[in-house]
Amino acid sequence: MWPHDPDDFESLTVPREGSSVADAWYFVFINQEILCISEQGGPRPLLSDELRWLELERQPEIFLGHYQGRACFAMAASGKPQPGYSLVGLRGWLGRVAAPLFYLAGRAQQLIDWDRDHRFCGRCSTEMTQHPLDRAKQCPDCGLISYPRLSPSIIVLIRRGEEMLLARNARWPQGMFSTLAGFVEPGESIEQTVHREVLEEVGLRVKQLRYFGSQSWPFPNSLMLGFHAVYDGGDIVCQDGEIADARWFRYDQLPSVPPGTAISRWLIDEFVNELASRSE
Repeated sequence: MWPHDPDDFESLTVPREGSSVADAWYFVFINQEILCISEQGGPRPLLSDELRWLELERQPEIFLGHYQGRACFAMAASGKPQPGYSLVGLRGWLGRVAAPLFYLAGRAQQLIDWDRDHRFCGRCSTEMTQHPLDRAKQCPDCGLISYPRLSPSIIVLIRRGEEMLLARNARWPQGMFSTLAGFVEPGESIEQTVHREVLEEVGLRVKQLRYFGSQSWPFPNSLMLGFHAVYDGGDIVCQDGEIADARWFRYDQLPSVPPGTAISRWLIDEFVNELASRSE
């Protein structure tokens, strides 16, 4: 179950030749919030005409790509919103706009953060310049090239017969459970990460890894790679300071789980639907 249509968004590093920016959308960030207008119960980016009259101190715009044929840009700015405009953090877009638009807003925030954090070369401290061809920055002195950073991570649902293992992170609200997740370490394969994270977080061994799909998760810059795995032994031992609770749940007796916008829920729903269809 994928909540996006790949035809909705065209990823480019420069605007398409001949494309108009008169109806462009602008994701304008003031601090870590997006300046937007409420439309049909959810936020939307600003049109170029709406942006034109705002009294803001603006940084150079960053081209994002085309969404449904419309050119889209990100921009950092400072100032106060005028009546009719509001500031909404990225999590406030989640579940309130179409999935492709949420991913586009996530791309905008990641590129704004990258642009801010890579103004100077991390090797020799020279001011960076834009790479002539790629979405990257290049040091004119030592030649270092810095690309936008992504952090690959795994997320895995562990199966045992008609049960699945769900855990509650120590920082989550009471009663909320989800699948296990963790970041890939240098030198690891994705499969090695699954085995290590499961063993570290809950003390279990798994087998029969099956890749499910991926999701861009911009909190702050993750690429989530989803798996199903089969229980292969061990007793649950929760990692101190990381996992507050972990239990086996029958597919038809689940606790509070993440909403349908998260890949963790897609993994859960896939297992539930599979078991439910067997019982029909």
